[in-house]
Amino acid sequence: MPYRRTPQVQARLDAQRMAILDAAAELLAERGYAGCSVAAVADKAGIATGSVYRHFPGKVELVVELFRGVVNREVEAVTKAAELPGDPVERVTAVFETFANRALKAPRRAYALLAEPVDAPVEAERIVFRQVFRDLVARHIGEGVRAGLLPSQDAALTAAALVGAAAEILIGPLTTNNSGAVAGLRTFILRALGGSDVRHP
Repeated sequence: MPYRRTPQVQARLDAQRMAILDAAAELLAERGYAGCSVAAVADKAGIATGSVYRHFPGKVELVVELFRGVVNREVEAVTKAAELPGDPVERVTAVFETFANRALKAPRRAYALLAEPVDAPVEAERIVFRQVFRDLVARHIGEGVRAGLLPSQDAALTAAALVGAAAEILIGPLTTNNSGAVAGLRTFILRALGGSDVRHP
């Protein structure tokens, strides 16, 4: 007869798993991917290293799940920003400005999310994040084109280029704590879209 966990045992395991993910999130924000070892996570969570392995085969699987959670929160935040009143062009800029401002509040974590060398499965999650981000931006670009606020263009191509450029622009501020480059992000986005930036010289 197969062993069945009691609700109490399952609740303890679920709580331990959450504690592991919380500890990993703190380490990612403090030390990045390189500093997020299983031993470091166990120490941060106040549990034995073997307890981490009961929930995750290794560091890669742990960070993949952590990345998914972080990505979901970032996508939710920028999606909400893009739903605020305004035309499609303003919504596109709101997406990037929201992400940039959130990134600067947790620069080490954002660098890990965007550019730090990682293992292949984690890189795959990073690609998914960029694709979701691209699709959100492309939707608003398409609306801007249809409304006559932007010149005719391949919305998906422009969105992909903007996502890549924004990530590149942010790497400097995230690694030097100098937010100067972010100040010009709005103007860059407007010009890349083909919209007017007269109000933002």
